[in-house]
Amino acid sequence: MTGPLAGLRVIDFTHVLAGPACAYHLGLMGAEVIKVESPRGDAMRHRSGSDPARAARGMSTAYATQAAGKRVVVLDLDTPDGRAQMEDQLASADVLVENHRPETLDRLGLGWDGVHKRHPHIVHCAMTGYGRGHRLENAPAYDVNIQAASGLMAMTGTAATGPMRVGAPVIDYATALAAGFGICAALVERARTGRGRLVDVAMMDVALTLMSSTIVDHALTGNVPRPRGNAANSRSPSSGLFPCAEGHLSLGVNEASQFARLARVLGRGEWLEDARFGDPNARQINADALSTAIADRLLTRTAAEWEGDMLAAGVPAARLRTPAEAVAAARADDRPFLMDAGGAPTPAPPFRIGPLPQSLAPPQDLPRWPGPGDIA
Repeated sequence: MTGPLAGLRVIDFTHVLAGPACAYHLGLMGAEVIKVESPRGDAMRHRSGSDPARAARGMSTAYATQAAGKRVVVLDLDTPDGRAQMEDQLASADVLVENHRPETLDRLGLGWDGVHKRHPHIVHCAMTGYGRGHRLENAPAYDVNIQAASGLMAMTGTAATGPMRVGAPVIDYATALAAGFGICAALVERARTGRGRLVDVAMMDVALTLMSSTIVDHALTGNVPRPRGNAANSRSPSSGLFPCAEGHLSLGVNEASQFARLARVLGRGEWLEDARFGDPNARQINADALSTAIADRLLTRTAAEWEGDMLAAGVPAARLRTPAEAVAAARADDRPFLMDAGGAPTPAPPFRIGPLPQSLAPPQDLPRWPGPGDIA
């Protein structure tokens, strides 16, 4: 592999989603990633995804999503031999990524204090639900728990639906990316000092960061955030999701110049002279009337037709697509999201630094323990 992190060795002692995704993206940037699994394998091998047959053979789609490009090593860390082999791995590694409970790591001799004493060069990234030193640092936590505990779920949905989980495990993936950011910062510091750092990543901190503007607004004003459904965060009445003759259209019309362009595309240039809609304050006062007027006009054509006209005029707009439609559109636009890993689809990174990896090994089946050739 080539890339900005080429030459670095990462020990991926993680499971489920956030941890494996972090190590996966480090691998996409060129790092060599060694995934350490127990003889039972990562629990995600056998659960999640929509294909029971794949899960039954230990290659669920949820596991495979962030498993390409890694070499799997099976170690029984409850045995002296397994622990000795883990020490051999750490001796030649640059980064240890883990998302186990601190008490579990301490029991295995892999807590930060012990690892740093024996391998002071290692950057140790520890992911937990609530962070090291928190009273719940050893509490199990999944994306759905943190969405609830952070308040994200309370802000999602409508008054009619009540709290709703965001449709994708956004906290898990955001935690993975935050961890990668922290690891790279610690590696830059190590280049100056020669010593590794503990990168303490809490899913709760990540969730709150994703809501920063709402939280700061509450801290400054006392305003209590409420679920707004598909309304935009800007609270602009000309932003949000609107039904069309076929499909739905998302509008992000927040500026006066954008509203002028929207009115013209809708064939309602008279709105610019209308006392109810002519300036931002009037639009806020008459928000319901404006939203209704926009919705009525959008119902006269399809979302695809409106999208083309809106974008051509410089109006922030997007047709509602399914994930499959979005991936197909990305491929057609020569910005593919899925790459090939030995015939298996695998996600591209969310940014580009040079060309995408051209040769990525497919997700690896679980080797035997002990097995010859498992340890390099």
